[in-house]
Amino acid sequence: MNIHEYQAKALLRSYGAPVSDGRAVLKAEDAKTAAGELDGPVWVVKAQIHAGGRGKGHFLEADAGEKGGVRLTKSVEEAAEEAKRMLGRTLVTHQTGPAGKQVGRIYIEDGAGIESELYLALLVDRQSSRVSFVCSTEGGMDIEEVAAETPDKILSFSVDPATGYQPFHGRRIAFMLGLEGKQIKQCVSLMGTLYKLFMEKDCEMLEINPLIVTSDGELKCLDAKMGFDSNAVYRHADIAALRDETEEDPKELAASKYDLNYIALDGEIGCMVNGAGLAMATMDIIKLYGAEPANFLDVGGSATKEKVTEAFKIITSDAKVQGILVNIFGGIMRCDVIAEGVVAAVKEVGLKVPLVVRLEGTNVEEGKRIINESGLDVIAADDLKDGAEKIVKAVKG
Repeated sequence: MNIHEYQAKALLRSYGAPVSDGRAVLKAEDAKTAAGELDGPVWVVKAQIHAGGRGKGHFLEADAGEKGGVRLTKSVEEAAEEAKRMLGRTLVTHQTGPAGKQVGRIYIEDGAGIESELYLALLVDRQSSRVSFVCSTEGGMDIEEVAAETPDKILSFSVDPATGYQPFHGRRIAFMLGLEGKQIKQCVSLMGTLYKLFMEKDCEMLEINPLIVTSDGELKCLDAKMGFDSNAVYRHADIAALRDETEEDPKELAASKYDLNYIALDGEIGCMVNGAGLAMATMDIIKLYGAEPANFLDVGGSATKEKVTEAFKIITSDAKVQGILVNIFGGIMRCDVIAEGVVAAVKEVGLKVPLVVRLEGTNVEEGKRIINESGLDVIAADDLKDGAEKIVKAVKG
């Protein structure tokens, strides 16, 4: 689960991390009041979407020469006008794709004098199963670009969970970033604060890009991006309350409400599978035979007829889907339950694209009987290879 920059900064502020004063604006008529509550003399107006690269982005149908989603202004009136201009429009960045995202929230904050820009992140390192710090002197850039072009400018290390964060971790970061004097002590304190927030709130990622040294020689978090472990959000009512469903894919949102694991992709063949490993193998074999998967959808090992029906509806709601492959291996999951769900869904929403069903395992004969006696135009498959070949042939011709 991701949150907006202004929400992340409110969390940082609550833990004592240095951030600029700012106000969130959801309605255009509130923009002038919000800007007037800040001191200036520079106001920064930022579009709030769940995507990076806002400053370099552009709005659809933008005016000639119009700036991106982060704008510097020098008066309350100018800040309010820029906020009104952004609200309700679609911002396109390198992370949103060409469709962009609609801006429903604006953040207006005090400007800061910048001496230097640095990069800092905390994340879960899958290799070591520990929390890792990542830092670089190349702040303001995408860390992937830095890693590709100048990997020597990145320091990354994990924290032993037995000891947790220690001051030497902060000093190591400070020396890598070229900090001096009082900034070293500030860095040690700030890193401890960020680590505490990360652990207490079950974060998956906390990125400060850029972390700046101000013209007064102070450290400040100029931007902030946070993601949280969705499986742990139930423990944090305050974090759950920050969820902005308008920023999420409608199909993925619908799937989450039925405890389905769904991720939208760019292909043409929809997949319904039980088990994450089998789902990945199914996507691989679809690609092997010359097509692309339209989604990752794992109905899990304890799916009900209702769950399967909803999963089928989600797949068919994707206009890109030109064919569907149902691939079920019944261990805990029963093939007859899958079959009943598929039949119910097709009868409810209709079937406008080819459907290939491969069933194997518990109650497989009963499942096949349900499919065969349903009267549906379903293509039966004997195994995964057969199923992939048939759905790709049905779609590609």
